[in-house]
Amino acid sequence: MPRATPLATEDRTPLTRLREGAAHGIVGYQLAQAAIVTNQVFDERVGHARGALRRVEFTILALVQTNRDVTARQLARALAVTPPNIAIWLDKLESRGLIERERSVSDARMQHVRLTARGHALVERSVQALLEGEREALDALSSAERAMLVELLHKVALSRRKL
Repeated sequence: MPRATPLATEDRTPLTRLREGAAHGIVGYQLAQAAIVTNQVFDERVGHARGALRRVEFTILALVQTNRDVTARQLARALAVTPPNIAIWLDKLESRGLIERERSVSDARMQHVRLTARGHALVERSVQALLEGEREALDALSSAERAMLVELLHKVALSRRKL
C-alpha cells in the first residue's frame, strides 16, 4: 500500500489550516482568500468603519483623480455598475464635498466629474495608507513579487473585455 504524502502547508487555509483540496488551484478561490487580507487592510487603514471610505467610494475617487473630466457613464462601465447606481454613489460623494460635477460645454447631457481639494487630499492619504498597509500585510512577498502580483492581477482584469 503506497504511503500517503503529507499535504503541503501551502495547500491549507490560513489560521484554521483546513485542506483546500481542488480549490487550491482555482484562481477565483485564491483571489477570494487574498481579498480577505486586502479588505482587512482597507478596513483598518481607510475603511468606512473609521468614518472615511467604502471600497467603491475609494475606487471612484481614485479613478476621478487620475482621469480628468471623467463622466459618470465611464465610471459606471469601469466599475461594472449601472448608471443609476453610479449616480447614487456620486450624489453621496458630492454631498460629502469630495467631488463636483459640471455640465459638458460640448454636450449638455454629459457631466464631468472632478475631485474637490478635500477629495484630492483624501485620495492621497488613502493611497499612502493602503500602500503602507499592504506592504506590512504582504511582507512575505518581495517588492518584485508584489509588483508581479499587481501586474498579473491587472492582466486578469483585462480579460473582462473578452467576456
